[in-house]
Amino acid sequence: MNPAALFAGGLVAGLAAGTASCAAVQGGLLIGLVSPTGNRHGPSRGLPPVAAFLTGRLAAHTALGALLGLAGAVVQVGPRTRAALLVAAGTAVVVLAVRMLRRRREAGCAPAGKGPAPAGGAPGGCPCPDGGREDHAPARGAARGTGSPGSGARWPVLARAAALGMATIFMPCGVTVGMEVVAVSSGSASGGAAALAGLALGTAPAFAALGLLLRTLASTRLAALAGIAALAAGLFTVGSGLRLGGWLPDFSPPQFGSPAAAAGRARTGTDGVQRLTIWATAEGFRPGIVVAAAGRPVEIAFRTDGNRGCTRTLAIDDRDVVLPVTGERVVRLAAHSEGRLRYACGMGMYVGFVRFERVP
Repeated sequence: MNPAALFAGGLVAGLAAGTASCAAVQGGLLIGLVSPTGNRHGPSRGLPPVAAFLTGRLAAHTALGALLGLAGAVVQVGPRTRAALLVAAGTAVVVLAVRMLRRRREAGCAPAGKGPAPAGGAPGGCPCPDGGREDHAPARGAARGTGSPGSGARWPVLARAAALGMATIFMPCGVTVGMEVVAVSSGSASGGAAALAGLALGTAPAFAALGLLLRTLASTRLAALAGIAALAAGLFTVGSGLRLGGWLPDFSPPQFGSPAAAAGRARTGTDGVQRLTIWATAEGFRPGIVVAAAGRPVEIAFRTDGNRGCTRTLAIDDRDVVLPVTGERVVRLAAHSEGRLRYACGMGMYVGFVRFERVP
């Protein structure tokens, strides 16, 4: 495949479909760019940490794409492993968010009488519940006249930001999984690198805007909102991983409506193969429950019509399947024993079931 075409495809996928889904799954890591105290004068102020995060993210995705294109499915992470990584990464985001909220409360308010208080009640401090005030004093280096604020700590901050950007490869959204499959099918390091690099660049504007927004909130009295948003993102990622791995109780999705609409039954052809049709929509899989006879092979035709959402990528029978935006892809399943086969979209948000019943 032409690397330029793969890059363009990844860029379009990132701009058109990856902005919301990737930011929802990976955006929580941006909380690590925020100064724990929310100090506006610290070394982490401004665009450099956000740029370092985006650079690390681009480098990691490009390297992963090259590996996938070169080694193919050998280095591709399966759905269960990816689910475990999502749970671990989401837990890390939750820890970062909780630490930010705690440090904001502890370090943002200095005890009364300590440190230089603003003269005449001038702006620079805010009342705290314990009678202290919020400290917005300049960084120590600036106060001592030792050069630019936080110059000695700039590189560790940027290195941490770059590391957080690289960590996003462990939290793939549905669009990322789809582009990873494209990278594998490219059969070359340059093609795979181009596909994932295009995706990383396509989603970069959304990540830059989100990172700057979080850092702006952290320097105001709305800092708690940044921590709460990161906490929600972390919990969302943990939930996605648990659903993708099938480690949460399964309930019949409410959007499937009546029992007649919820279940579809396979038709057996003259060749003995059972055939099913399932629509992958932006709201889930329709029908959400299909019934087939146990002990016979099954072909499922997954159909789409202008679908750019999570369900365009699905994990079924321990493998990833990427569907076209509009069209059909047939997935063949070997004969299964009596029971239920669960499948889910690439982000674990929507699930569907194939129920295998014993033939009378």
